[in-house]
Amino acid sequence: MIRLSLQQCLALLFLAAGATTATAGPIEQACLRSDRQAVSLAACSCIQGVADFTLEARDQRKVAGFFKDPERAEKARAADGKSDEAFWDRYESFGSQAEVYCSGANAPPP
Repeated sequence: MIRLSLQQCLALLFLAAGATTATAGPIEQACLRSDRQAVSLAACSCIQGVADFTLEARDQRKVAGFFKDPERAEKARAADGKSDEAFWDRYESFGSQAEVYCSGANAPPP
């Protein structure tokens, strides 16, 4: 039996998704519109790919807002409701995974 690590599975899924996806998700769109120096299609696409596997659509829309207004991220981090804390945990996990998988694509941090 062949065993694949989570990283290998995600890499295979990104390749498959990249070959069939014609529209950009909310994070990719926000990333491409951002004024960050390291913006590239490859980096933004990679970040969106990680988001597609780690965040629900609602969370993706929220994270997309962080590119335009980083203060929103600070407000989300500082919020102390249970759902806010759960979101922040998901966001941190997404950010860590995006950093690992997308670092070779010169990805700006989400």
